[in-house]
Amino acid sequence: MHRKSAYFLFVAVLAVLVIGIVMLFSTSAFARDSKGDVYFFVKRQGIWIAGGLVFCVIGALMDYHFWQKTWSIWFGLAIVLLALCFVPHIGVLKNGSRRWIGLGPFQMQPSELGRLAAVFFLAWWFSRYEKNSGKWLYGFVYPLLIMLPLVALITREVDLGTTALIGATAYIVMFVAGTNPFLLGGISLASFGGLLSIAMLMPERMARLTAFLHPERFPTGAGMQQLSALIAFGSGGIEGFGLGNGREKISYLPYAHTDFIFPMIGEELGLRVTLLVVFFFLVVVVCGMMIALHAKDRFGLLLACGIISLIGLQAAVNIGVTTSLLPNKGLPLPFMSYGGSNLMACLFSVGILLNIYRQGILEPLNKKRQSLQVRMTPRI
Repeated sequence: MHRKSAYFLFVAVLAVLVIGIVMLFSTSAFARDSKGDVYFFVKRQGIWIAGGLVFCVIGALMDYHFWQKTWSIWFGLAIVLLALCFVPHIGVLKNGSRRWIGLGPFQMQPSELGRLAAVFFLAWWFSRYEKNSGKWLYGFVYPLLIMLPLVALITREVDLGTTALIGATAYIVMFVAGTNPFLLGGISLASFGGLLSIAMLMPERMARLTAFLHPERFPTGAGMQQLSALIAFGSGGIEGFGLGNGREKISYLPYAHTDFIFPMIGEELGLRVTLLVVFFFLVVVVCGMMIALHAKDRFGLLLACGIISLIGLQAAVNIGVTTSLLPNKGLPLPFMSYGGSNLMACLFSVGILLNIYRQGILEPLNKKRQSLQVRMTPRI
């Protein structure tokens, strides 16, 4: 299974990319910002997929230990770019959040780099201080303090979804690294309480929480998206209405091509394809964990665990939100939702996983060759 995990991973990612671009073609023509061009979002997504595949190849060919040596550069760069979100004429304000920076037509979300930088740091820290991972200072306090500026900037952007995603990923990496589980349990409760307190201080976020608990009370407000998503799933049934025949994307579900593309799959292609998409994400997670377990060193293990946790948790949160199992968090569905920053970051992450796989496979082969050479060397 391990020797073919990279192939299964690549096929699963390719499958969700294809389904995503097909659904984007079906839904984006009705988006508000299509500018009268039915292919506007499809063409841009195609460019981002091409760029993401280039990043994937770079990540697959470059030795993953490079990220171990240069983690501080990416960590510092992420903090600088996140701070630029609050600089006038550079930071871009959208829907009450400052998550983007842009110069002219170019825009990006620095939080995507921040996620990877956090994983690079955690993998480096717990591989360097392996013997102290169980101690409360080196295994708990110090790494959280170092990550605090990064997480604080993302929270200040009013991006609680990404904050929770980084926190959950850090929890998994620290658990795998050997951090005291009682400390992790305590920080989990404290983090949940902290995020809930912050959300209560923000009227828009509190409205989302209230709409999640009682969506029927807000059919045209904060609960409209999730209600429309449930209607899309229910009306699609097992067979679906057919590709292009969805109704909710027509002025009912405003983000059908981004965060809520998953319900459109249910409405147009039915329950079977919806479950197939979930299966593909499960394949990605399982193959990623197989690669992590067979990494040749501790840094590769922790790096792969962090990367696959980012992808898997993001997919789980998006699916949970669109099926009304979780409050609305504004996280896109990896590889499928429209958007360049997240797509290229996810494909780059897949490339790193492939490099960890390559080195994990080649290491045992090299050892076998060396042992055979030693055996075949004639003794004098």
